[in-house]
Amino acid sequence: MRALVMTAPGGAENSEIRETAAPHPGPGQVAIDVAWAGLNFVDVMTRRGDGGYTSTWPYLPGKEVAGTVRELGEGVTGLAVGDRVAAAPVGAGLAEVVLADAALTVPVPDGLALSAAAAAPLGLATAVLLLTDAGRLTAGDTVLVHSAGGGIGSAIAQLVPLLGGEGTLIGTVGRPEKASAAVDLGYHHAFARDEKLADAVRTATGGRGVDLVLDPLGTTALELDLAVTAPGGRIVLFGNAGGGEVGTMPTLGQLMGGNLSVTGFSHRAYAATAPEHLARAIRTTLDLQAHRGLTLPLTELPGLEAVPAAHDAMEQGRATGKYVVRVGG
Repeated sequence: MRALVMTAPGGAENSEIRETAAPHPGPGQVAIDVAWAGLNFVDVMTRRGDGGYTSTWPYLPGKEVAGTVRELGEGVTGLAVGDRVAAAPVGAGLAEVVLADAALTVPVPDGLALSAAAAAPLGLATAVLLLTDAGRLTAGDTVLVHSAGGGIGSAIAQLVPLLGGEGTLIGTVGRPEKASAAVDLGYHHAFARDEKLADAVRTATGGRGVDLVLDPLGTTALELDLAVTAPGGRIVLFGNAGGGEVGTMPTLGQLMGGNLSVTGFSHRAYAATAPEHLARAIRTTLDLQAHRGLTLPLTELPGLEAVPAAHDAMEQGRATGKYVVRVGG
């Protein structure tokens, strides 16, 4: 089978297509013929060698796929060969065949394209869990989302109203020219991350601040988050997109003084320790896509050869919306 392989830390020059043996499932696993796979920033962070993602090279990236069941491992029930499914493998999803735990393999509703379903297991499921489990979204919340133009930011813009949110939605972008695209996605306001950002957010909220911040930037924006979060607000940190050193967390006095909470979120940790929660979120996103009008702006790549350049665009902040790549079928 064909698979994208990252041979060493670095850039696109260290990504190549190789022929490898197709895997067979072990107990509790499913082998999937991958039709489409989603691209995610976690693979960019792995590619450049950020700590905590992999120490073993070569590395096979890809953590969300959609396709058809090829083979069932021992003990797997509720699925059959030929079923259309979406799944969250631990890796190696940018390949023609991938293994996934049956617990994280979910049937795709009839009528939903597999290209759309490929955005569910990591990107859309993360967005749902950020808003519900980690962020505890309530109807009137004002929500601030960093990197609003990316795949998860694009999803959040649609998910907030679908999940009952009715408050103001504010996005930040790395480049001023991307602000209008974020507004087109559904943000009420979108601002560049510059020295004027805190004042812009305060003005947009009438000076009150925001109730919920969703931040994939490590700790680089944490002081800003603290400055614009309303009393009783929540800050959710769910990545380190910049790849820099993680800074000091807020003091107890800062948190107590504002009745604030700072929460960490990891899709990988959910997959390892609470797969039933992640599977529920995947089912929710597939249902919202199939029956409630959730549509994510997709950039469909024609094949695995196009992935390294797409990873470059994501790393350089040039990407907008969600990338999915046709792998087979």
